[in-house]
Amino acid sequence: MARVIAPKALGTPLGMYSHGMVAPGGEIVVVAGQVGMRPDGSLAGDDVGRQTKQALENVGAVLEAGGCRWRDVVRLQTFLTSADDLPGFMKARQEVFPGLFPDKAYPPNTLLVVSRLVRPELRVEIEAMAVRRPRRPGARKRPTPRKRGRR
Repeated sequence: MARVIAPKALGTPLGMYSHGMVAPGGEIVVVAGQVGMRPDGSLAGDDVGRQTKQALENVGAVLEAGGCRWRDVVRLQTFLTSADDLPGFMKARQEVFPGLFPDKAYPPNTLLVVSRLVRPELRVEIEAMAVRRPRRPGARKRPTPRKRGRR
């Protein structure tokens, strides 16, 4: 599990994030920017709160598919399309983060306000980086997916 870095030379972070983390050895899992789109391709809503919650759900799905959990996340990067969306984004995070990070070891997060995302109706995009710990000797292996192709 990653360890939070809390330098005495810096004040308390301004929100639900850490100044830094030390990650244990393992494989890096990089999650591409996830937006507020449901699996069926529909927009989760036109407000930043619903889009933020859906984007975090999507990040979680990629983490799980990569063999990670939220506690393995060592970095987040968030893009908002309007500074006016900051309160709605922060409220959504305050509602969701305690369930994702019950020990309050929040990963570092860089929050940027950009002119727009790939589609104009999108208001938030969230990237993640996690470290998948090496498998312990003798641990059960996950089934390997069968390769398709010629027989």
